[in-house]
Amino acid sequence: MKALKKTNACRLLDEAGITYELRDFPIGEEHLDGEEVAKLVGLPPEEVFKTLCARSDKGAVFFACIPVNGELDLKALARAVGCKRAELVHLKELFPLTGYVRGGCSPLGAAKPYPVYIDETCILWERIAVSAGRRGLQLLLRPEDLVRAAKAVVTPLTVE
Repeated sequence: MKALKKTNACRLLDEAGITYELRDFPIGEEHLDGEEVAKLVGLPPEEVFKTLCARSDKGAVFFACIPVNGELDLKALARAVGCKRAELVHLKELFPLTGYVRGGCSPLGAAKPYPVYIDETCILWERIAVSAGRRGLQLLLRPEDLVRAAKAVVTPLTVE
């Protein structure tokens, strides 16, 4: 098995003494769908979380992590953040804001330490997967460890 190159997200977890597993998978435009990524890393979609970058009506930037088979409830996100409205940032803004590209956005190790909000369903699982900070690489870790490392808020974020 080849050694996987560590990302900023991995280094942050290492510094915090948090145990995690890395899983890589072949990348291509056809593998940007979260449910396909879940299959490739061998987990059900509800245990694989996508990281979305959003902005409040006042300009604050933050991350929302939800299961890949879920839909982000922007009203719930705005309530959690304490603003009137939240919207996803445009794709062209993602890299300049975070240092991440679509399909490789992690709640950990971004260019700036943005607040992180994680859907409450994360606590249902022994472990969850999030992007390790590059396309084709997932971090598997305990939800409570991700919450601690990201200093995240656990809250309802998905449309019912």
